[in-house]
Amino acid sequence: MADDADVAQSQIELNIDCALAKIKHYEGTSSEFCEECDEPIPEARRNLLPGITICVDCAELAERLNRVQI
Repeated sequence: MADDADVAQSQIELNIDCALAKIKHYEGTSSEFCEECDEPIPEARRNLLPGITICVDCAELAERLNRVQI
């Protein structure tokens, strides 16, 4: 009979498996347009960073905002 620790461990393993599946799905699939501003993402950036979903400007803005919050 499974106890609470076994159930929790199973849930953790399932969550990890789901997260890894999402990473593998998106890895290598770059967006042609930025998810934030809908501007085109240059082909060179998409080739350099497989799986990229935001443009340079939005990435820089997000980085600056993260620095301010810290």
